[in-house]
Amino acid sequence: MDPVMVVLFLVFAVVVSGLLSRMLPVAIPRPLVQIALGVAIGLVAHLRVELDPEIFFLLFLPPLLFLDGWRIPNDELYKNRATILELALGLVVFTVVGAGLLIHAMIPAMPMPVAFALAAVLSPTDPIAVSAIAERVHVPKRMMRILEGESLLNDASGLVCLRFAIAAALTGTFSFFNAGLTFLWVALGGIAAGVAVTWVITWVQDRTSARFGPESTSQILVSVLIPFTAYLAAEEVHCSGILAAVAAGVTMSATAASERTPATARVRGNALWDVVQFAANGIIFVLLGEQLPWVVNDAVETVHLIGHRSSWWLAVYALAINAGLLLLRFAWVWVSLQLTLFREGRRADAKATPGWRLVATVSLAGVRGATTLAGILTLPLAMPNGLPFPARALAICLAAGVIVLSLVAASIFLPVLLKGVELPEEPPAHEEEARARVATAEAAIAGLQRSMREIAEGSKDAGVYLAAAARITDFYRARIAEHSLEGEPAERARQTLGIERELRLAALQAERAEIFRSVRERQLGDAAARKLVRELDLLEARYRA
Repeated sequence: MDPVMVVLFLVFAVVVSGLLSRMLPVAIPRPLVQIALGVAIGLVAHLRVELDPEIFFLLFLPPLLFLDGWRIPNDELYKNRATILELALGLVVFTVVGAGLLIHAMIPAMPMPVAFALAAVLSPTDPIAVSAIAERVHVPKRMMRILEGESLLNDASGLVCLRFAIAAALTGTFSFFNAGLTFLWVALGGIAAGVAVTWVITWVQDRTSARFGPESTSQILVSVLIPFTAYLAAEEVHCSGILAAVAAGVTMSATAASERTPATARVRGNALWDVVQFAANGIIFVLLGEQLPWVVNDAVETVHLIGHRSSWWLAVYALAINAGLLLLRFAWVWVSLQLTLFREGRRADAKATPGWRLVATVSLAGVRGATTLAGILTLPLAMPNGLPFPARALAICLAAGVIVLSLVAASIFLPVLLKGVELPEEPPAHEEEARARVATAEAAIAGLQRSMREIAEGSKDAGVYLAAAARITDFYRARIAEHSLEGEPAERARQTLGIERELRLAALQAERAEIFRSVRERQLGDAAARKLVRELDLLEARYRA
């Protein structure tokens, strides 16, 4: 099939998967639906996409990791830094060693470096899959932040371990000292590349906007190019492009909090990145399903070569590896939480001791996904001497099996475990938001008064300015009343504003209906209608936020 038709077909499959996941009466995560749809495409349409591992890696991972780094709250990332680092770094090494030894013990025909390579790609977790489950099941906010932060860093650390394992498989040698030095160069260089590229690009962009005026469309396009630029720059100096993409996202989060960024650029950029995230993740899982029948066929031949007659051994291996990963993660999470409580001096507090359900929930939520698939596909096709890379098809098949099993286990057991699970209390987020709304409203009133004096000075129509300023001031005073009062007055204000919000939404719907009627009856031009509808859409988004 023509490459362009393949891309369009995959995008269409992602759209269909979104529709199917909403239609199903049972809460099945979207990634599972996409995998099943990919399997159906592979079997029925006989479509097989030949994937170049390096191109696949470049196209999909940088934007997804960049977006994760951009959108995760930096303050919560810093607040949970100890727990995140223990999971993202220590757990990865623990998983690579433990799972690698387990895989090699089960499948002696798989060389040790290949077993460690498979364990390395299985160590990163995928928060997107957990988010898909969390759409219908409440996951505590702090737990989601920890899982998101863990996935940001363990993607990089797991894939760096994969790089070392592949090098050992290709050369047959491995040095801990050289690996340690290489790891420092790869990690620190990747972070530096991501920060430098993002800072330089945003600096040039800000200076250009200050001199010639902002242009939101080009700024959005530049944000799309940043992760690829950071990735390629880091890879050019033999550093981690993955860490560069993550560092670029975190840096972008800091630099984007600027008054110089146009509001239209933020609104359009968020919409564009939502589409990129949905399409990229969906295509990865559809591709996983599409590749699965062919990979299983190749892996069955490998299983026969290593002495097993039945192909069911593939399922046995995948189940055993998934169980081993869960046990390793459970043990590490339990020890990590105990150490955290010990450091905080709360070990004697029985209420602070984590229950097994909390540990099991965090363990089960560490599902595998896009990064695992993208990483395993980067295994070389051949050795330096021209022979096929040993057990490549078997490793890809087992990785795909673990992805599916971890998603199924999480979708079935997470809702049960999450009932009644409690994390340590945090300050309510709505209080912080309410304080910010009051502060911004007070700043708006003060700025309004200054602007009114400057504009109205010397004007003969001062009364008109006063009336306009009074209307705007009333709006901000209503916000202050809604978020600053306590007791019955506050409840009354919130109730009034809630009713007002519903009435405003009803009025906006009536306005939009009238615009569409006018267009149908040729009473209003398309250009004017698009402008008016966009204004109404932005207002509706604001009231629904």
